Amino acid sequence: MVRWWMVLVVLWCAAYAQTPPAMLPASKLGLSVTQENGATTFHKDGLSFTYVEGLGWIPPLEAGLPPPQGAMLPVEVVRAVGLVAAPEAGVRYSASANRLRLVFDLPEGDAVQPTPSSLAPYPGSLELSLPYFAPGLEAVRPAGVGVEARYELQSTLLRLQAPPGRFYRYRTFLLSNPSRYVLDVYYLEPERQETLMPGFRYREVWAWTPEPVRMYWLEAAPGSWRMEPVGRPGERKVLPEMAPGALAILNGGYFDGRTGTPIGLWVRGGVPLSFPYGRSALFWQDGSIFAGRPQFAASVQLMDGRSVRVGVNLNRAKYTAHTLAGPVGRPGENVHIVQGDRIVATYPAPHELPEGYWALTFPAEAPIARTGETLRLMISLEPPTNYALEAGPLLIQSGANVFDPNAEPFRDRAPVEAVAAQSVVAWSQEGALYFIVTEPMRPEALARVLQEQGFWGAIRMDGGGSAQLWVQGRLRNPGNGLLGVRPVVNGLALYPKP
Repeated sequence: MVRWWMVLVVLWCAAYAQTPPAMLPASKLGLSVTQENGATTFHKDGLSFTYVEGLGWIPPLEAGLPPPQGAMLPVEVVRAVGLVAAPEAGVRYSASANRLRLVFDLPEGDAVQPTPSSLAPYPGSLELSLPYFAPGLEAVRPAGVGVEARYELQSTLLRLQAPPGRFYRYRTFLLSNPSRYVLDVYYLEPERQETLMPGFRYREVWAWTPEPVRMYWLEAAPGSWRMEPVGRPGERKVLPEMAPGALAILNGGYFDGRTGTPIGLWVRGGVPLSFPYGRSALFWQDGSIFAGRPQFAASVQLMDGRSVRVGVNLNRAKYTAHTLAGPVGRPGENVHIVQGDRIVATYPAPHELPEGYWALTFPAEAPIARTGETLRLMISLEPPTNYALEAGPLLIQSGANVFDPNAEPFRDRAPVEAVAAQSVVAWSQEGALYFIVTEPMRPEALARVLQEQGFWGAIRMDGGGSAQLWVQGRLRNPGNGLLGVRPVVNGLALYPKP
């Protein structure tokens, strides 16, 4: 049973318990301290004020102000004596392995606003002058980062010392409603580069989105490289197994994870291994490279020799060829299921197209062939090319940022919207080639970064867990190795040109 007198004691303690006042080191206010005969005196530029044990503060200060603790002064005394006149800002912080974020809660209706700044490097010790009194900085103690403050009449001088051997950047910005001033300080692993052989260089650099994102890339000088698509439709492998002798290998285009069916155009040595899906593709031959939406003409050749123009996959027409397993056709159509060049069955649409077959959908009242007859699918690519691999979206074309999340058919919006590891093939106007993989970021930010880097062209390949860059047999983007290396269906292998 709780007795009445116990309740009174609890209420009395709650009523009179006080949070110890915030204390500031006198030295951070420019004060010197002397102690003699129970009196502590603080001095600065002709200013002097004293606290006496048992009596309190000596006039003109009110005796009842909180006492000092050694050389530590209560904030109430600091204000009362006129050491600070700047508006007070609250301080909060968060810290991670490579970033310290300081958030200053600004006084309501404050007319003094710090000027936002863009990212800028600093040599290891960062000093900023804030037009506020921010005593909360005394509680900011992130691991590995030195935080020091000096309090002036109209400002707080902030000094940050990040861990040694790091690469430093900072940014500031304002938030409104309520007003907050945010300072982000980044201390990152250094950028690095490695010459692999004449004409080939591996680099790790930071991009700013504005958050820092690590980019891993392989650069091949104009005229030094030869690139080939590797892999086999329907078969998933770890990239180095596809091209053991390649100097570097990057993951390729999209594929169905269950069946290993490539999604989109795939041309090797002039021979199409997979047909267009309808998104942007990478084209190259003899050292020239470009990307765009493939232009192609498709037709089916009937048993009597006649040819009929058809659409392919998402590029529908009255008669449409489908090369990807899954449901095909619309109500009111019929579906020819074709194995090789022979129609093996006909069904009402929609119907499930099995793996290893292709289909022709057509108006139920307008058939052009029958079950058991031959039907040959033929596609001509414009312009003709030796090599092509469909991926997308297109990011950079002729030096311009052309990223448009709605320009290409992505039913799954992750490749155009999600924060994920990105995989890119990029090139310069002179013909230098780049394999690039990034830490997780948005494709929109990636396009901006690539344009800022001055690339002439760039296209996104398959991303997320598939994004991999192997150089000299070693995976260089370590994030994707955490859950094991993902097997993929195709890749782009890079070799030194003889």
